[in-house]
Amino acid sequence: MFTIREVRTERGTFQYRRESLTGIRCRISPVRVERKIDTVPALPLSREGCPFCPDSIGVATPTFEDGSRLRYGESVTFPNLYPYAERHIVTVITPDHATGRFGVRCLADALSGAAEALSRSPGYASINWNYLPSAGASIVHPHLQGIADTEPTFLAGLYIAAARRYLADHGRLYWDDLVEHERRSGRFLFEDEIFWSASPVPLGEREVRGVLPVSTLADIGPYIEPLAGGILRIVEFYRSLGTHAFNVSILFDAPGAGRGHRAFCSLIARLNPNSLSMCDSAFMERLHLEPVILTLPEDLGALFR
Repeated sequence: MFTIREVRTERGTFQYRRESLTGIRCRISPVRVERKIDTVPALPLSREGCPFCPDSIGVATPTFEDGSRLRYGESVTFPNLYPYAERHIVTVITPDHATGRFGVRCLADALSGAAEALSRSPGYASINWNYLPSAGASIVHPHLQGIADTEPTFLAGLYIAAARRYLADHGRLYWDDLVEHERRSGRFLFEDEIFWSASPVPLGEREVRGVLPVSTLADIGPYIEPLAGGILRIVEFYRSLGTHAFNVSILFDAPGAGRGHRAFCSLIARLNPNSLSMCDSAFMERLHLEPVILTLPEDLGALFR
């Protein structure tokens, strides 16, 4: 499933890791933990000017084409005011501005709202979460983002294409073989309706992946609650290790696109928020390997001249 090349230096040992299916690579340097750069979090608490708080959300956020916002439990879903996808929605998880704890039902309702809003558009969907500014959240108030496009994001496309080649070559689903392999490894965490393990070739600190038994967004319904529970279990695990900020992405295949893929959920821990922690690296950069850029290259040339 993956390869490791280990290098020993005077300062310690580090590894090059490569995932066999996709060629995705990472480097792991455990000695860098000694830098102790993940400090006690300084959580921003001010509600002033927050468009997602209850007294503002009805006037500060846009509506869908029919003039509505989608409500599941406490969650509210609406179009993103500044989209970078053909379908881009926001789901405010809770009316609480700076909550540090989420109930399973609360997150499941938010996931349901995001899933329903994305199901209105065909294509390759994902549901994502940047929690706290040091994880790329531009607004502290907890919220999900959902995107859907006619083409998958770069990372989703890698897995979808490679998993279909694997099925054609081996007559088996890569994801089934992966689960069987990881179930016997020291990376296995837990399993219910969804299988959770530490990623052997992580894209970020403490990456955990959950493999779902479905491939498309349309089939996610029965697994939303266990998915929410699994995510929150990992989040609590991160907190027990002193990490509060994180990114989450759940990547789906397109409806009717063919066999071979399984939807999966990735979580990574991020540095705790501090006075200098606003970040331009969020779920798209870290968990889709597809950065969102603000300036057109053509405009940059004109600006320089």
